[in-house]
This record gives sequence, C-alpha cells and structure tokens, in this order.
Amino acid sequence: MPRPTTLPAPASFSGLTEEGVVAARASYGRNVVAAPAGAGLAGTLREVVTEPMFLLLVTACAVYIALGEGAEAITLGVAMLAVAGISVYQQLRSDRALSALRELTQPRARVRRGGVVVTVPVEDLVVGDAVLVEEGSRLPADGLVTEPSDFAVDEAILTGEAVPVAKAQGDPVFAGTSTAAGRAWLTVTAVGAGTRLGLIGQSMEAIVPEKTPLQRQVSRFVLRMAWVGAGAFALVWAVNYAHSGNWVTALLFGLTLAMSILPEEIPVAFSSFMALGAARLSRLGVLTKQPQTVESLGSATVICADKTGTLTQEGMQVRQLYDGTAARLLPVPGPLPATATAVLACARWASETEPFDAMEKAIVEAYAAADPAAAAAPCPMVHEYPLAGTPPMMTHLRRVGAETVVAGKGAVEHILAVCRLALARAEEIRQVTRKLSGQGYRVLGVARAHSDGTAFPEGQDDFAWEFLGLVALENPPKANAAAVLQAFLTAQMRVKMITGDFPETAQAIARQVGLPGADTLLTGQQVMALPAAALRQQVTGTAVFARMFPEAKLRVVEALKANGEVVAMTGDGVNDGPALKAAHIGVAMGRRGTEVARQAASLVLVDDDLAGMVTAIAQGRRIYQNFKKAVFYVVSIHSPIVLTVAVPLLANWPLANLFSPVHIIFLELVMGPTCSVAFENEPAEDGQMRQPPRPLTTTFLGRAELGRSIVQGLGIAAGVLGVYYVSMRQGLPAPVVRTLTFATLVLSNLVLTLVNRSFTQSVFRTMGTPNRILWLMLGLTLTLLLATLLLPGAQRLFGFGPVSPASLAWCGLAALLGTGWIEGYKAVLRARSVV
Repeated sequence: MPRPTTLPAPASFSGLTEEGVVAARASYGRNVVAAPAGAGLAGTLREVVTEPMFLLLVTACAVYIALGEGAEAITLGVAMLAVAGISVYQQLRSDRALSALRELTQPRARVRRGGVVVTVPVEDLVVGDAVLVEEGSRLPADGLVTEPSDFAVDEAILTGEAVPVAKAQGDPVFAGTSTAAGRAWLTVTAVGAGTRLGLIGQSMEAIVPEKTPLQRQVSRFVLRMAWVGAGAFALVWAVNYAHSGNWVTALLFGLTLAMSILPEEIPVAFSSFMALGAARLSRLGVLTKQPQTVESLGSATVICADKTGTLTQEGMQVRQLYDGTAARLLPVPGPLPATATAVLACARWASETEPFDAMEKAIVEAYAAADPAAAAAPCPMVHEYPLAGTPPMMTHLRRVGAETVVAGKGAVEHILAVCRLALARAEEIRQVTRKLSGQGYRVLGVARAHSDGTAFPEGQDDFAWEFLGLVALENPPKANAAAVLQAFLTAQMRVKMITGDFPETAQAIARQVGLPGADTLLTGQQVMALPAAALRQQVTGTAVFARMFPEAKLRVVEALKANGEVVAMTGDGVNDGPALKAAHIGVAMGRRGTEVARQAASLVLVDDDLAGMVTAIAQGRRIYQNFKKAVFYVVSIHSPIVLTVAVPLLANWPLANLFSPVHIIFLELVMGPTCSVAFENEPAEDGQMRQPPRPLTTTFLGRAELGRSIVQGLGIAAGVLGVYYVSMRQGLPAPVVRTLTFATLVLSNLVLTLVNRSFTQSVFRTMGTPNRILWLMLGLTLTLLLATLLLPGAQRLFGFGPVSPASLAWCGLAALLGTGWIEGYKAVLRARSVV
C-alpha cells in the first residue's frame, strides 16, 4: 500500500485522484517495458520438453511401444511426467524466488495523489502524476519540470554527454536519466514503452546479462558430456546390433547408456542453487539484483568500503566551530558568541531549504539550537549554484530580512582558494583543519559574500568572498565496524577505505576501527596523477584513499581488477555509481543509498550494515561449496551407472544388458532432487570463513577434483560390478543378478550422499549436522528401493527376482566398501593438515 509522507509538493497541484489514475492507466498503460518473450509457465514448459533427457525418454517410450511392451511404455510415460514435473517445479520455485527479489529491489517513486504525497512502485506511475525526484534518484518516466530546486540532470544515457544539464520550470526530462543535483517536482508526460528511452529500445531491462564464468563452465561441461553420450550411444547400438541383429532392441540399450551418461542434473542444480541462494540472502537483509552474483561472492578478495554511513554511523552532529573572526575553537552544543553563530547561520543558508543530506540536517539542527528565533525566520532562496568543483563547494543566495546574503560552504581547500587569504592566515586555518580532521571530524569551510540581488556572476567562485570559519561534524564509527573488518581479515580478504573526506579524518577513523595499513594513504589527485602501471603497484599496499572523487574511485577499482583482484565496492552516493558498476560486486546501501547507487550495484544491504556483507560472503562460499558437492556427487554416481551398462556388453559377459531405461530413470528421479535440493540445503562447514577466497576463474570441476570424483565413481563401480560378476558366475538367474546389482547401485548412492557432505570431515561428524531435506531424500530413496524389491507389480516392471536378506546384506557391504573407502582418504588428509 502507498505510504503517506511529509514531503513538500507543489501547493498549486494536488495530484491525480484515484479515478484519474485508473483513467490514465487505461489510456496510456503501465510504466513498464514489455516482458521478454518466452517468460512464464509456457516458456518453462518449452524449455523442459526440449531438454535432452526428456527427448531420450520420449524416444525410449516410442521404442517400448514399438516392441509392444505396454507396461514399460506407461512407466516411462509416467517418468516423463515426473521428470517434467520436477523440472517445472524447480524452475517455478526459482522464478518465485527471483520474482520476490525483483519486488524487493524495484524502484519506488514519491507522487502526490489526492493532495497527499505517497510512495508507489515506479511501474504504477501514470501520465499526469506529480512526481518528486531528488539528487541521486533515477527519473522514472518522461515529464516536464514544474517546481525545480537547484535541479540538474545527467542525460548521458541518452546523449552521451557526461556534463549535468541544469533544468528550469517547463523543461522536459526523460526516463532513465538521473538527478545530478537538487530536487524537482515533475509532471509525467509519458510512461513505459512510450518514453523516449522505451521508443529507442535502450531500456536496461531489455539487456540480456552476460553469462558468468561458472555458467559458461557448466554449459561447456554438459555439452561435452552430451557429445560423449552421443558417441557411446552409437557404439552400444552398433555392438548390440552386431550381437542380436535386432536394431530396435539395440536402440533401446543404446538409449539406456546415453541416459546414464547425460548429467542433466547439473544445470538444474546450478539454477536452483543461485536462485534459492539469492532468496536466502534476501531473508538475511541482502538483496541481489542478479542471482548469478551469488557465485562471485565467495571469490571477493578486496573490499573497498566507503567511510560515511558504512564504517561510521548514519547520523552526524556538529561538535566544533572555528570562529574565523576570533580565531578560536568552540564546542557545540554550548554558548556561542555572535560571530560563531554567524558561521552556523551562513552554513545553514548554504544548505538546502529542506535538507536530505545527513551533514546538512546536522547543520540545521545545530543552528536551530543556537538561535531558535533566527532559524525559524523565513530565508527564501533567490539564486543557487549547485555543488561544483574538485573538491566541491556550493552557494545559495538568500533573502535575509532586507539583505541578499551569499552563503557558501564546502571543502576547506576550495573555500580558502576563493577567499584569497594571506598565506600565513590560510596556513593557520589549514593547521586547525588538520587538527580537527586528525580527531576524526569532517570539516567544512564557510564563507560569505554580498550581492545587490539583481546581477549574479556566472560562477560561484567569482564573488568577493569573506572567510567566516569552519564547521566540524562528528561521524563516529559504528559499534560493530571493528568486528566486521576483523571478519573480513579472518576470511583472508583485504579492506580499503575510499572516502571523500580529509586524509587526516579518514586515517583517524581507519585507526579507530583497526584497519591494517591505516598509515598508508593516497589522495584522489595522486591517484589521477599516477601512471597506470605505478597505480597498480600503489593500490596493492595502500589501505586509505581520501579526497576521492568519482573518476579517482573508478581508477582505483580498475587498477585492483587489473591486478587480478576480485573487487567488492560499497557506496551510497551518485559519485559512487561508476565504481559500483565497474566492481565485480557493487554493494549499495538500502536506506541511505541513492537510487543511482542502488541501480548500479549488484547487491543492496537493506539495513545499511556492512555486517550484511560478511553474511553475504559466507553464504556465497557456502553455496559454491555445496554446488561443488552436488557436482561431485553427480559425476561419482554417473560413472558406475555408465560402467555397469557398458562393461558387460563390451567385455561380452554372458548376462549383458541388465539395465533398461526403466532402471536408469529410477536413478535419475532419485539423483535429481538429491543433487539440487538436498545438497543446496547443507549448512556451511566449520572453518569456511577462515579459508582464502577462491579465484574467480577457477573451474568448478578442476582436473584434480574431476580425477577424485572419477576415482570415487570407479570405487563404486568396482563394488557394483563385483556383485554383478560374482552373482553371474554363481549361475544365478538373470532377474536375481539384476536385483542384486541394482540394489548395490542404489545403496551405493545412499552412502555416497552421506560421505559427500564434506570433503574433509568424517561422515560420523557430519551425521550430526542438521539437514532434514537430505534425510527425507535418503528415506524416500530407500523406501522406493524396498518397494521395487518387495511389491510383485514393481518386481515384474523392473525385471527383478526374489533375493534373501543375507544377499541384500552382501550388497550393502559391497556398497560400503566401494563408497566408504573415501573416509580413509579424508582421514589421511586430516592427519597431514595437523602435521
């Protein structure tokens, strides 16, 4: 529901009524671009029925029908529905998670409707709405400016021109551009596809995101295995045809091998892990713009943290005043002489009439406490100069009684430059500034000029400025800042502070929060002056970057990336946008961050708490680790299935072709949920946040890891083929051999699931780790196995024969030996790590 606010709105315009909103929406549509084709349930079903496994099942079902084996055909038909159902369920589950994330991250707009200012989703805006936009917000629709206040727009997305454009009343503005300065009320003239951005087809929503390295690795692996399956299919079909002379039967067994090779669980698991991981993070207060971001979280090696509001508390308070007339420091709150109050008054006049910046709010509060009567008196704006310069300064002309006062505030360096003080006096003020900055204060210079109220110079620097004094604001570190930094350091990540504050202020805060290397410093001007190669060397050993501006922040991020670092950048302002976009992981603040920052970032911390980043990285590492467990499980269990189908045929065993598509699809129905649901639910292992970040380019299945999984699969295959061979040599009937072999394979799957819960910890230790879904899957698998062994109808369908409990016990022992040997390997690794 819309939330009433106390924001100002044009007094002359009460906004649309509810009836007007409905009529405008009916006439012009919603403020959205058309969704991509193929979305929704129909698109999901189309993807499912074109999956290789589904097509193999269709082919196998057709072969059974051709052979006149109705029970098998019906079984595979039901299996097709089950496979499709599981895939659709997983996709819809992922879509629901992503839809919830989109709802949480959807931009909102403040509009005046029926005389009340309310907050609504951007997509609910209609033509005719009165919309309020402020510095740092992205314009949600095309419109006309009705009431500007120091309003300038960055239209680079449309024009390519990076210089902000000042806007006056009646000027047009366009969706997708962003507010560079000030605020304004707009009247919406076009929405959705009718906006200029929509018409020229440059909507950000229509851009297909590039696949991540892990996505490409998964796609390549599955494609290679598909080609292997195609080759094996042709080989087995040919060998079977040579033996039997029946091409239909040969086709059936070729399909059996192809189904056993194709690791179709892996892409399903990947999409599930990413989407469900993103949903899990959202419940922890971390919103991900793209679920693929989850995979890169565990790779972050450097955190570039903003100071104000990230490492320091959100609010600010004026704590010291430097009275330039008396050349003395005064504490605030406390009694102030008229000359010191004049410093506060000028700083207040140089602020927005209704400030939204924490620093300006603190100045307004301090002035109101020092001189309530004067602070309450109206001081209308006559003219304004937006924040400009490097470092910046801003100027407002206000009518104070009968006088027009020119009030300026900003970076001390800029204020001193325009006041043109004597060198000795300027150096004295710089020393006071360094003293205050060294105590952790943020310091602003304040200056005043006079005007006759009729003619204004083109630039704010051209006034005849008089230095008034300094305002020192306190912004202490957050209570948990030191603990959060320590958590990053424990996770073997480096932290760098990037701020626009004075070097002394930045280093004082860095020392207070225990940032290693707090004495190392580069300023924004130094960053821009360094050649690229020298900057790459400098950024590695520098922990504090002060007096930074957008171009300098971007250069630091790019230099770190060039050094092979995986960079996470936090920020909240418009000037953080380029660096947030360039970083591997851009992190914006949810409450304090501007919309430009939130749109540029890939993560949003809902509570503006950097501790959420620690949580996100821990979850990213857990998700990636669990995905690897799932992949190892798939590779390890597919190997014995393939060998059990292929070895007897190629070795010309008397009882070849024991398994058919019915047996393989049973295993697939068990393995899919185990892989994509049970392993996704695994808790993080102990010590995960004490390990170094994984390289972003590391393959999810490296040569050594693939080798270990194959060896693990060979161990299972040895146990399964051993039972197969021994029971065959004992002259047991084919149905009994099939039963014992299949039971051994399914029991091996159960043991493999347990031992793969950790690559280092003993299975006896992980038994106590809670994961109800995993135990549910194991119980369901065992129940289905017993049903196929004991129910007469299932026995006939699977071609099983009666076996004794003792024989099943031997199957269990073979499964333990073939799979459980890995526990000995893990014990050796643990012993080596202790030594």
